[in-house]
Amino acid sequence: MDLGLKGKKAMVTGGSRGIGRAIANRLAMEGADVAICARNGNEVAEAVAALQGMGVQATGSAVDVSDSPALKAWINSAANELGGLDILGPNVSAMASVDTDEAWQTAFEIDIMGTIHTVQAALPHLEKSEAGAIVTINSVAALQYFGGVRPYNTLKAALVNHMSNLAHELAPKGIRVNSVSPGTIYFKGGVWHTREVETPEIYKGALGLNPMGRMGTPEEVANATVFLCSPMASFISGTNLLVDGALTPSVQY
Repeated sequence: MDLGLKGKKAMVTGGSRGIGRAIANRLAMEGADVAICARNGNEVAEAVAALQGMGVQATGSAVDVSDSPALKAWINSAANELGGLDILGPNVSAMASVDTDEAWQTAFEIDIMGTIHTVQAALPHLEKSEAGAIVTINSVAALQYFGGVRPYNTLKAALVNHMSNLAHELAPKGIRVNSVSPGTIYFKGGVWHTREVETPEIYKGALGLNPMGRMGTPEEVANATVFLCSPMASFISGTNLLVDGALTPSVQY
């Protein structure tokens, strides 16, 4: 299926590895030009080279999204380099899993304010697009008890709410806003790979909760995300799409 993304201009934060890298790859496979950022400059350079090898324009920089001035400067520079911006994919998290003041503050600065500042800086560019779309990566941990009292769960829930509100605010401007909430996603170097190596009993317990008998892949999350970014999803806005293999037990209405 042609998603109608050829020549579109896309930006993905946290785009050097895992889900963010898979999203950037899928966008490039669909013919979109892509800008990515992440904290590790070497990983960004490697990812950009791979994207350019797919025959699209690609650029990237080492950026910490908690540094608002640097983030804004990069977004403006990347949008100018790409020649515009149609698609925004905020995909950065502190992954804070401990109930301490420091963890809460760090998670707030990265997960919440990092996403808010990303959207704010990108909006002037998205408003010039005829098919502006924002899709954030959240988590099913926002929707259920998952691993205890953790900043990650609470702040992901806040982001789902914020994106829903943004969808209503930006609809008159022709900008769609959606969220994708993955379940347990496995990739080398990721959270669940680390759990498998360091705490195999926790990994096995989480794996056993999956009705499909396996964890998901970054590519499966990317497929759903890029569809929501595309003109093929032109009347979908304000939704939170679960990509979790039926892990979440609640019924969504």
